[in-house]
Amino acid sequence: MQNYQPAKLLRLHFTERDRYQGKPLYEAIVSKCHELKIAGASVFRGLEGYGDTAEIHRSHILTHDLPIIIQIVDSEENIRRLLPVVEDMMDKGLIAMSDVKILRIQKTAKVENV
Repeated sequence: MQNYQPAKLLRLHFTERDRYQGKPLYEAIVSKCHELKIAGASVFRGLEGYGDTAEIHRSHILTHDLPIIIQIVDSEENIRRLLPVVEDMMDKGLIAMSDVKILRIQKTAKVENV
């Protein structure tokens, strides 16, 4: 069994209508994560969902307000450094943090003889 390392998983929940300084919030957060050299961030768009307002968020013909989840994984130190920045960027939403164990996998490409 490989050596798994302790880390933090940060999940940010909001909708695709949310903005930060004129651009989609998810783009701004991923850019900030990259700028701060956070290990990884992925954005997921949900099909449907609701939060504390109980308003159902789903795709409509005229408007789009689907749920967005950003998952960010890094060391506890780096996640704690990122948290106040993200909190400042979000006007509404949910932030969830979990303890996780990670294993980085990086295999070298096999060269086949032809």
